[in-house]
Amino acid sequence: MISSRLLSDLHPVVRAKCEKHLAACKAAGIDILVTCTYRDKEAQDALYAHGRTEAGAKVTNAKGGQSLHNYKIAYDLVPMLHGKPIWKTTGEEGKLWEQVGELGEAQGLEWAGRWKTFREFPHFQYTAGHPLSYFQNGGTL
Repeated sequence: MISSRLLSDLHPVVRAKCEKHLAACKAAGIDILVTCTYRDKEAQDALYAHGRTEAGAKVTNAKGGQSLHNYKIAYDLVPMLHGKPIWKTTGEEGKLWEQVGELGEAQGLEWAGRWKTFREFPHFQYTAGHPLSYFQNGGTL
């Protein structure tokens, strides 16, 4: 089971966008921790089990093969404050997340913090406009 944090595990196009995103955050004085880049299907299925067949809250609606992490074109991150991750997404913390999201969007990334259902503030992805099925059928950037 693989759940990587390495930028080198991202598709080169997405890695370049991620690196620019992280640099923009750093320039804005925001410390970022990348929590996941590539995730194999087994690791995705384990996450999908949370809140379903395993204890805890649901953390994803994607089974193995249904997540863009499986195709190396998505990553998750969290802003850090005084060495601690900021998971709260309201109030002052929410403003920080909004800034991180806008900095990612400025790199051409889709920020899941904008999604209407199952918003995922840590999640950024780049598909070049292709649907999930394109990647499931072997397509690449």
